[in-house]
Order: sequence, then structure tokens, then C-alpha cells
Amino acid sequence: MNEDVLKGQWTQLKGKVREKWGKLTNDDLDTIQGRTEQLVGRIQERYGVARAEAERQVREWSGTPGQRMDPQGKG
Repeated sequence: MNEDVLKGQWTQLKGKVREKWGKLTNDDLDTIQGRTEQLVGRIQERYGVARAEAERQVREWSGTPGQRMDPQGKG
């Protein structure tokens, strides 16, 4: 799932994100608004994991192949 799809379907995906990462608050989800970089950062904060681990979790959840995310969070 690329950044544009994530942003476009964010309202529908918020529930699935909360199922996967229950520590994220509704305020977190409103702030993220489908931006991968924001999602990775919030997972790092809430779960105390390294950036690489947060990126891995988001890639696995979104079905994105194993490439590292760029600084703009575009996959």
C-alpha cells in the first residue's frame, strides 16, 4: 500500500491501525492522517521500539515489500 492509498483510505483504515497498534490514541490517528512517516514515529513513541522495527511493522501491516522508507515516508 503506497502513501497515496494510505492517505485516501485513512478513515477506513483507522480501525485496522487501532487493532494492530492499540496504544495509538484517536488523537494520534487524527495527527497521522495516513502519513507513513507519522505512523512510524508514533509507533516508535508509544511502543518504545527502534525506527527500523517500527518501519518493519508498518511494511508488514501494509503489505509493502522490504525496502527501507525514505525520509519523506513514501515507501
